[in-house]
Amino acid sequence: MSEVRPTVLIDEATIAAKVAELAAQIDRDYAGVDELILVGVLKGAFIFLADLSRKLTIPRAVDFIALSTYANSTTTGAVRMIMDLRRNIEGKHVLVVEDIVDTGHTLAYLMKNLATRQPASLACCALVRKAERTEVEVPLRYLGFDIPNVWVVGYGLDWAERFRTLPYIGVVTPEA
Repeated sequence: MSEVRPTVLIDEATIAAKVAELAAQIDRDYAGVDELILVGVLKGAFIFLADLSRKLTIPRAVDFIALSTYANSTTTGAVRMIMDLRRNIEGKHVLVVEDIVDTGHTLAYLMKNLATRQPASLACCALVRKAERTEVEVPLRYLGFDIPNVWVVGYGLDWAERFRTLPYIGVVTPEA
């Protein structure tokens, strides 16, 4: 396999500025709330969630959930929960932190699932969205960037578990 090299789509400084901007908005929106539970969607959101949570000044807790819709780099269409939350969210303010919204199916499934647990409020913050690929509309209260329909890696996003820890978001062209 020849070496795949990502080209920079969103640089590290631009991401850092956007994360700070999102954190300031979340701080304003949740001011006065006893605690906000940040739910990171694994694996892709872990870097975004870490940076975002460090920028917040409001009381917060972190939990994780893992879902899967991909098998062998192609979507299966079925959403599978691999790991559930470890805490009860009933009556709590919950913000789902997602790395990427592609078709919207996975996030729609997750938001519907979490809503049945009767949180006090439920919203979503996504790092990137491929608006042209949207098949299911999912309300995003907070959005980092709209991106074109390209395969992105870095800052938590991966291609076959590669490039996840790059400090920027890059584009790769996977070989057929």
